[in-house]
Amino acid sequence: MVAIGPYKLDNNVALAPMAGVTDLPFRRLCKRLGAGLVVSEMVTSDTRLWNTRKSRARLVHSHECEPRSVQIAGGDPEMMADAARRNVELGAQIIDINMGCPAKKVCKKAAGSALLRDEDLVRGILEAVTAAVDVPVTLKIRTGWSPEQRNGVTVARIAEDAGIAALAVHGRTRACRFNGEAEYDTIADICAAVELPVFANGDITTAQQAGQVLRRTGAAGIMIGRAAQGAPWLCGQVAHYLATGELLAEPGREEKAAIMLEHLRGLHDFYGEYMGLRIARKHIGWYLQQASGAEAFRRQFNQLESAAEQEAALHFYFDDNTFEELAA
Repeated sequence: MVAIGPYKLDNNVALAPMAGVTDLPFRRLCKRLGAGLVVSEMVTSDTRLWNTRKSRARLVHSHECEPRSVQIAGGDPEMMADAARRNVELGAQIIDINMGCPAKKVCKKAAGSALLRDEDLVRGILEAVTAAVDVPVTLKIRTGWSPEQRNGVTVARIAEDAGIAALAVHGRTRACRFNGEAEYDTIADICAAVELPVFANGDITTAQQAGQVLRRTGAAGIMIGRAAQGAPWLCGQVAHYLATGELLAEPGREEKAAIMLEHLRGLHDFYGEYMGLRIARKHIGWYLQQASGAEAFRRQFNQLESAAEQEAALHFYFDDNTFEELAA
């Protein structure tokens, strides 16, 4: 059983924080369907920007899945420490630090994976945040800035010395972004170098792959990212397989319909109708991206302008026998 500070997780499979994806409705759904840990979307450490619509939505920690893990991003130790304190006041039970995001708009502000180039700054941020709050602090990193600068082992040791409670490692450098294959051997080196729990992340799309990655890396857990988009049940499937060796079947037609409707209503309730129906479009698209013959439905769904129309469309979709492929 993996523990982060005083929190014993239900299992060793975590949902990765993903901006624009892992909002509160999606986190709650993934947790209900079996994820052991879910982490919020990235929140900027610049509290002057917290009054934007996106930041206000990301700072809602009520009705959150416990333990409530909130990710913060930034490049200034004092601002990161202040952001950590403020989020704990708002209800965060775990603070997660982003040093893994490869996005240009994050890295150009010397945040995310850009921080891996400056080990002294990494140390300064980690020490400032762990000293600022009484809750566990976790860290998400990549294996380094570039293939020529793989310093993941060094950063992991800095994290352990600073009191970081758990570490998640995406098996690529920042320069690799999401190209090529994840380098699990580097994650294995990191796991061997530190005693804190390490979650292996990158290119894990099935339960069998998760088992192979755990055996290859010696990690304490698995973190699922992009593969969970449109498949909020995946973390639970992986956790079940890792615990029992049994592969669970994909959700059937009726179960998928119920999950999608639950998600749709959650988005409408959380964001309100105007934003909720727009954000729902991408999530429904992810659910149906592998469904044969669903492209026409997706185009029609994206034109709908009310929550009632979206819900009615999903009911129609699942009642229409021409889409049996969805349950395959």
